[in-house]
Amino acid sequence: MNSLKNAGHAISEKAQEVAHGGSYQANKSVAKDSNAPIGTRLSAAKDAVGDKAKQEHHGAKGRSHRELI
Repeated sequence: MNSLKNAGHAISEKAQEVAHGGSYQANKSVAKDSNAPIGTRLSAAKDAVGDKAKQEHHGAKGRSHRELI
């Protein structure tokens, strides 16, 4: 039963990791866009940093759940 629970958690963490990875890439692109207003670029850069941290966090949690299976 715990194996199924851990597998479910691992899948959930992977989905969140992928979602934050996509958001990170989108925000990174906006931050690099020289045609965007500076406020938008700074906000996107801040959001990209947060997304990258969340991506790493969910990746680590997912790996720990997979090890428990």
